[in-house]
Amino acid sequence: MSRMLSRILPHPKLFLALLAMWLLMNQSISPGQILFGALVAFGGAWSMVALDPEPVRLRRPRAMVTLAWRVFLDVFSSNLAVARIILRGREGDRNAGFMTVQLDMTSPYGLAVLSIILTCTPGTLWVNYTSSTGALLIHVLDLVDEEEWKRLIKERYERLLMEIFQ
Repeated sequence: MSRMLSRILPHPKLFLALLAMWLLMNQSISPGQILFGALVAFGGAWSMVALDPEPVRLRRPRAMVTLAWRVFLDVFSSNLAVARIILRGREGDRNAGFMTVQLDMTSPYGLAVLSIILTCTPGTLWVNYTSSTGALLIHVLDLVDEEEWKRLIKERYERLLMEIFQ
C-alpha cells in the first residue's frame, strides 16, 4: 500500500508542508483553497522527483538548536543596528561594502542554509558563491571590520552548519 502511495505522491511530507503554507498564506480553509492548494502542493511534490536531490542527513541536534538561537539573536541585534543606521541618517559613518569570505563548507544544504541566514539578517546580503574556489561574496551595510565579519561567519555559522550537514 505504501509503495502505491509513494508512486502517486512521491514526497508526502513536502506535499503537506506546501499545502499548509498555501492555506496559511491565503488565510482560508475553504474547500476551494484546499483543493487549489492541494493541486499546487501536488505539482511541487512531483517537481522534486525531476530535481532528484540527494537525501539530507542531519546530524547533531544540539548544534541545530545552538544555530537557531544564534540566528535569532543575530537577526534581532541586526534589526536594532540597521534601525540606528537609518535613524542617524547621513551624519553616521556608514561604510557599506562588499567582502569575500573563504568557506570550507561544501554541503549544498549547508550552503543553502547559510545563504538564508545571511540574506534574512538585516544589513547583510549573500551576493555570489564560487564553488570551485569556495569564495563567498557578501554585501554588508556597515562594514567596519572585515576580519570581524569573516570570523563571525566562519565561527558562528559555518562551523555549526558543517557539524549539522557534513
